Amino acid sequence: MSVVTWTIAPEPVNSPAAAALWRAYYTEVSDRWYLLHEGRRTDPAELKREIAAGAGAELAPPTGQLLIARYDGTPAGTAGVRLLDAERAELTRVFLREEMRGRGGAALLVAAAEDAARALGARRMILDTRSDLVEARALYARLGYTENGRHNDDPYAEHWFGKPLR
Repeated sequence: MSVVTWTIAPEPVNSPAAAALWRAYYTEVSDRWYLLHEGRRTDPAELKREIAAGAGAELAPPTGQLLIARYDGTPAGTAGVRLLDAERAELTRVFLREEMRGRGGAALLVAAAEDAARALGARRMILDTRSDLVEARALYARLGYTENGRHNDDPYAEHWFGKPLR
């Protein structure tokens, strides 16, 4: 019997795996928002426009890092880190494909992102999320993130978290 394993490694933001995972991420979080607030899914033209606008350049070295998780070699998820200043990094684009959830990959992705933030010199990780993303909020709390005050003016952010990086 073979053992299926997770691997997590940096990857260019414009790689085919990163592009496919970003599309899946944006489709899911956008559809969830529109279904909750407007009773519809994301318009395909809007999806295309938003994906193009959020190409992820801020997640490239030397001040950022995009991590891709693979499950048994198959691209399964992402996490991004970007250095905001000498002390803080932001965790963003944490995502696992639905069929890969419940296998421990999210905690591994966040731990790898924390390591990447430390390597960039950060001493604190911050992030934001929405109220309807209850799974994300539960994950961050379980991993030691505490809710704190607003640190940005993102119109979709409703909860802000932070964690010291030791």
